[in-house]
Amino acid sequence: GCSHTGRMIGGFGDAEIFSFHATKFVNTFEGGAIVTNDSELAAKLRLMRNFGFAGLDTVTSLGTNGKMSEVSAAMGLTSLESLEEFVTVNYRNYKEYQQQLADVPGISLLTFDEDEKCNYQYVVLEIDEDAMGITRDQLDDILWAENVLSRCYFYPGCHRMEPYSTSYPQASSLLPETERLTNKVLCLPTGTAVGASEIKGICQLIRLSACEGEAVKERMLKQPLRHHSLKSYFE
Repeated sequence: GCSHTGRMIGGFGDAEIFSFHATKFVNTFEGGAIVTNDSELAAKLRLMRNFGFAGLDTVTSLGTNGKMSEVSAAMGLTSLESLEEFVTVNYRNYKEYQQQLADVPGISLLTFDEDEKCNYQYVVLEIDEDAMGITRDQLDDILWAENVLSRCYFYPGCHRMEPYSTSYPQASSLLPETERLTNKVLCLPTGTAVGASEIKGICQLIRLSACEGEAVKERMLKQPLRHHSLKSYFE
């Protein structure tokens, strides 16, 4: 788990929502949970979760079928058994990326406060196009062409999706940092299936892309990388 100012996530505000999607640190394939210390709110949520039933055949409010299946719950419990192993591996991978990318121009690795608890689920880069010579999207294309499944989390911002983009067309001007970061952030592969050798190869690709940034950008404009590897550009 993670903490903020020495307090574990899950204990802030009136309620907090956790996703248990398959991509999450603790997952149940799909689903999620709402946690709260408010007994009145908890009672309302339980009604909503179970079709609004307050008894065997008494419905008192609107609701839906929000109950978690037994299989999903079992998956969640099983993942808890390996929680510390996941954290250890993610931390090891994060430190490996940190070391390998330390001197690559245009790359800023998101840092974590090591006095806080963190699961290191994401390895997050911020790409400076001017310093690196290529854009975040071009680096993403390069990595995918080499079977490195990087992700442009969290792009685009929700304000650019429907129905919000139509309802709030001025949102972009009010969210300058969101706009900036969603166009610069790239997440690299991590987890128990990724080891030091894979990370070294990924970082070598990133380093080559940075060293040859202008040449790569020029070649990509003439010949999309979609069906070619980066190395083929220099053969």
